[in-house]
Amino acid sequence: MPDETDLLLRRILTDVLGLKPGQADAFGAETGLFGHLPELDSMAVAGLLTELEDRLDIVIDDDEIDGEMLETYGGLLAFAEAKRAA
Repeated sequence: MPDETDLLLRRILTDVLGLKPGQADAFGAETGLFGHLPELDSMAVAGLLTELEDRLDIVIDDDEIDGEMLETYGGLLAFAEAKRAA
């Protein structure tokens, strides 16, 4: 069963990237994001990070942002969970 952060992250990705309803529900830990989803381009990253901060009540510092964090759904989820736990 997905936890709260997982569900919120799927909603954020759907809203920010304009994904089809249910598309993010099928994402697994190894699902590619940046470089794999055409909707997630460099312009969309800024909007995604802003929404993550707003909806997850976290602060993301510039030096925390790297390609690895955005490479897979699992990587982004692990980052979001760690930030919420801090």
